[in-house]
Amino acid sequence: MVTVLITGITGQDGSYMAELLLSKGYRVVGVVRNIKDSIALLAPGLVNNVELVSWDMFDQHLMVEMIEEYRPNEIYNFAGYSSGSGMFDDAISMGEINGLAISRILDAIRKVDSSIRFCQASSSEMFGNAYSSPQSEDTPFRPRTPYGAAKLYAHSMIRIYRQHYGLFGCSAILFNHESPRRGLNFVTRKITHEAAKIKLGLSSTLYLGNLDAYRDWGFAGDYVRAMWLMLQHTAADDYVVSAGKTYSVRNLCEIAFSYLGLNYNDYVQVNKEIYRPNEKIQLVGDSTKIRRTLNWLPEIEFEEMVKLMVNADLELLRNN
Repeated sequence: MVTVLITGITGQDGSYMAELLLSKGYRVVGVVRNIKDSIALLAPGLVNNVELVSWDMFDQHLMVEMIEEYRPNEIYNFAGYSSGSGMFDDAISMGEINGLAISRILDAIRKVDSSIRFCQASSSEMFGNAYSSPQSEDTPFRPRTPYGAAKLYAHSMIRIYRQHYGLFGCSAILFNHESPRRGLNFVTRKITHEAAKIKLGLSSTLYLGNLDAYRDWGFAGDYVRAMWLMLQHTAADDYVVSAGKTYSVRNLCEIAFSYLGLNYNDYVQVNKEIYRPNEKIQLVGDSTKIRRTLNWLPEIEFEEMVKLMVNADLELLRNN
């Protein structure tokens, strides 16, 4: 049986990855900070199907012990601060967890078993103030946030360990990816959740910033499948993972509200305090490389994803 370690298993990406690997017959071990607290945060289908072990992103000695004990074939790293609205919060801790901790994992792999395959959930935020659009693996990185800078450090270390030590380390440069499991601090989930509340008579107004901000949005389940494909390939490499299409916040509102039989214009108001102007250069991914090399294609389109999220939020609110 193939064994995998997944950090951040209680989050959106980690939970989808765990479900995917369980369906393929993997033994799934989720490494978490606190086992008792994490059980309550697991996706329902994972509770009795994965093993949880304690892991400290600051403690490399413990990482070595866990890798020695479980001898995983693959490790996927989803742990860390998320990109949402907090990309400038606590820059020092963000650098430790999203950046330096990846060096600890890589070094632990090197010390225990260099044949272990490692995949990092990296980010399009590394492109930051990009010079050109769309962005591919060859586009220069220009991070504009502590989050993006920390992700770039981790990305660089993966490449160094791959080239210098021969580790099978991959970095998935993930563009925006959403799902019903997205946190409410992300605009996609904020919109679908509030639209569902309005439909149920639990709210009357949704305040947003720039409705004409565009993003390259895809479905999280598709993106973790791309990461799995990366570790099944014969050679380790880095790949942009993206839908390659952009939609505006306004588009998202139109789909979510119209699906509920509502007109978003009746409920959405612009809050100037959270309004951010459009970027000079649009962040949109060129995922040609992974599509051609690994035959990856997204299966869930934007409109279907938004409807999935609305349905999930309706069910959640009704049950509560």
